[in-house]
Amino acid sequence: MSPYADPRRRLAASLSRRLRPRPPLSVSDWADQERRLSQKGSAKPGRWRTASNPPLREPLDCLSLRSPVRDIVLMFPIQFGKTEVAVNTLGYCMDYHPGPVMVALPSEVSFNKWIDQKLQPTIEATPAMQRALSTLNSREAANRREFKDFDGGQLYIEHAGSPSRLKSTSVRTLIVDELDEFAACLQGGDDPVKMLDGRTSAFPVSYQRLYISTPQLRGVSRIEALWDKSDQRRYQVPCPHCAARQPLEWSGLHWLAQEGQVQRVWYVCRDCGAHIDEAHKTAMIAAGAWVAAKPEASLRGYHINGLYYQLGLGPRWQALAQEWLDAQNDPAKLKTFVNDRLAETWEDPAMRAVQQAMLADRALPYPLRQAPAEVRAVTSGVDTQDDRLAVQIVGWGEALRSWVLDYVELPGDPAEATVWDALTELLNRPIPHALGGELRVEATAIDAGGHRTEAVKHYVRQRRIRRPLVIFGAVPNNAPVLSKPKPQDVTWAGRTDKRGVMIQHVGTVAIKHQLYAWLGADARREPEQRLVHFSDQLPPEYYRGLTAETYDPVRNRFTLRRGRRNEALDTWVYAYAATHHPELRLHRYSAADWARLAQPLRRLGQTESPPAATPAPATPVAHPPRRPKRPSSPFAADDWINRL
Repeated sequence: MSPYADPRRRLAASLSRRLRPRPPLSVSDWADQERRLSQKGSAKPGRWRTASNPPLREPLDCLSLRSPVRDIVLMFPIQFGKTEVAVNTLGYCMDYHPGPVMVALPSEVSFNKWIDQKLQPTIEATPAMQRALSTLNSREAANRREFKDFDGGQLYIEHAGSPSRLKSTSVRTLIVDELDEFAACLQGGDDPVKMLDGRTSAFPVSYQRLYISTPQLRGVSRIEALWDKSDQRRYQVPCPHCAARQPLEWSGLHWLAQEGQVQRVWYVCRDCGAHIDEAHKTAMIAAGAWVAAKPEASLRGYHINGLYYQLGLGPRWQALAQEWLDAQNDPAKLKTFVNDRLAETWEDPAMRAVQQAMLADRALPYPLRQAPAEVRAVTSGVDTQDDRLAVQIVGWGEALRSWVLDYVELPGDPAEATVWDALTELLNRPIPHALGGELRVEATAIDAGGHRTEAVKHYVRQRRIRRPLVIFGAVPNNAPVLSKPKPQDVTWAGRTDKRGVMIQHVGTVAIKHQLYAWLGADARREPEQRLVHFSDQLPPEYYRGLTAETYDPVRNRFTLRRGRRNEALDTWVYAYAATHHPELRLHRYSAADWARLAQPLRRLGQTESPPAATPAPATPVAHPPRRPKRPSSPFAADDWINRL
């Protein structure tokens, strides 16, 4: 006889559940204690263990009762456990933190599959969820496929094919699976994110919203748009050789292939360059942690890719590399790989080429060598050739919006002093600002690759310009924008001279990806909202140079187009790297920092007329020159010299 057949026992059981004190419990703790995996939907049925996939722990705990996080975005690859995060959260809400819950799916097909393959097997295998659903017999009769009535709450399962039902439901916890497919399934043209956000408006303080999806098309993807607004957390793991923490990126994976078959695969540490075997992956992931790129954002965002698949729970690195090679020359397969395995948005290469060809049409009517009103700082990049120096001067504004202020090629052999004298005069010449006053080039990155390395080092040692950098292009594809400086000079005693010339490597691949992403996004923006701006006085050759390289997915690098010169692209990359100078770090500037730079310029711009000149005295008064104070740093000395 069932213990709930007696009404008194049912009442006692209900009161016991409501009155007993509950210890603090997170979603991951509840899942480890109560969740059971069914053999119908899991390769490893039995007790759930969060430790078997450590990156899921933090996203799970963001949805706990005492978590202050309200909105969570998961941009995950397929078969990584993103749906398990939803199911564990649902079980937690039914058993430990009851309340109205909605699971929203994009289509009726996905709706039926989710119920049959995820929800029902989980309920059948998890006693805690069964107890929540069977506390009262009356609720057993009310439970249906798309609706579950449990003690303290209700579960609604809806899909975009029935928008009227989506709009008529108020819940405290919202779980949205495969967000990027919603827009295509909503026939009324509603924005899916705005429509779904409204479901929690009745719970302004306690609501929680979980958005899950693999991304689709760049510029259309809703999950990418939310990710861009989030704090952008990536899972960083320690290198087993140097312990440097870094996210695993596809550009860091290397392989050896013969006749189209991958024979060996390894990962390259972007800090020390050591080769990492996949056997280290389990320990690396266990010691990893989520790190936010924009911690000030209130929206919590998580992104991870297929390189983090645990051994036995997903394809190995070699299988992923083989899948990548097999997808080449097949845009459909390549898009599927980029979306499903890398969890990145896909952009049609043909569309990108069209956007690049239209760069000259976006040019704005501002003169070269005059900074527009939005510019707050200026850097430059120099590319060294055997017979010339290519120089690009770029102005930077808030959020690293850029304005190309000049592009010049100085003829002359860099082994001789003449061309360096011309460079010094060019970079030390003040740049007039639209609001009044002048700006100076704050840092310059000079490429030392090729045949003139020692000439570049000699010029930088002289410090004839502000904050010069000796740079090389980094070999690893996933290198940071600007590496740590490494001293090259030695003292008379044979020791490293810490005050001598320093060498730094530039992550050219990452910067070019960033530049082309910005240029592609600017095609859909109004001129005042663009991130990269060009003057209409730039020659047509500049745009050919800026688009001279194309990404080769087989080699995982950028390659030069036939018949093109890429100095315009390289010098822009170097000018961007100069913004990361240790004494400048424009990429770290907040809105307040940019506003502080604008204050003296605005004061100059608001001056209606210059003050009246003071008449000169009849007899000039001779003043003895004051001896300047000794500068406290070599960079302060540069400032003093340049003012002479």
